[in-house]
Amino acid sequence: MNKKPDPEMVDEENPEWTEEMFREAVPFSGLPIELQRTLRRVRGPQKKPTKIPATIRLDADVLTALRATGRGWQTRVNDALREWVSKNAI
Repeated sequence: MNKKPDPEMVDEENPEWTEEMFREAVPFSGLPIELQRTLRRVRGPQKKPTKIPATIRLDADVLTALRATGRGWQTRVNDALREWVSKNAI
């Protein structure tokens, strides 16, 4: 393994940290509360009910066909299953 930095990958604006930089570093919890709030990314409440991840085994040709329909294929599968359940629920 080559330990030397690749000169093509050296970023002049973001140099590699020195031991002194590590000693002077402040942990996130040590930052002012307002700065922590600004830096912390918090998602708001979910707009739609939470979906539950599930594993389902499908034939390869079926999965290929579903994926071929493009973005949103999982939502379309969910809608088709919801329709089937509503018509066939006991």
